[in-house]
Amino acid sequence: MEAKIKGTRFVLAVKDLKQSADYYQNQLGFSTWWAGDGWHFLRRDTFMVMLGECPDDRSAFETRNHSYFGYIDLENIDLIYAEYQAKEVEIISELSDKPWGQREFAIRTIDGHRIMFGEAISSS
Repeated sequence: MEAKIKGTRFVLAVKDLKQSADYYQNQLGFSTWWAGDGWHFLRRDTFMVMLGECPDDRSAFETRNHSYFGYIDLENIDLIYAEYQAKEVEIISELSDKPWGQREFAIRTIDGHRIMFGEAISSS
């Protein structure tokens, strides 16, 4: 028998839990799967975040380049890119093809966390 990783969940500190949860739902298309005691857990497909309210801690904006927390592999990246443009999500790296075989873009959340989205470029 061997241990197997079945998925990942990202745990993020946020200043205002209600505002951040609303952002993930209304701007990024997530839905709530649990909330209570200073936490709000959300998901979009297999991408899960666990937001914890930490009003007195430094924000992700203050960590600058260290505010990246995830690279999300997608299918049909152009569709989610267009969705986020329409919802005026802050896109910090425009959608483009990279020499390492990925089509990518990056966003910054209202808390300063940065997320990179990518899709493998077809070799055909």
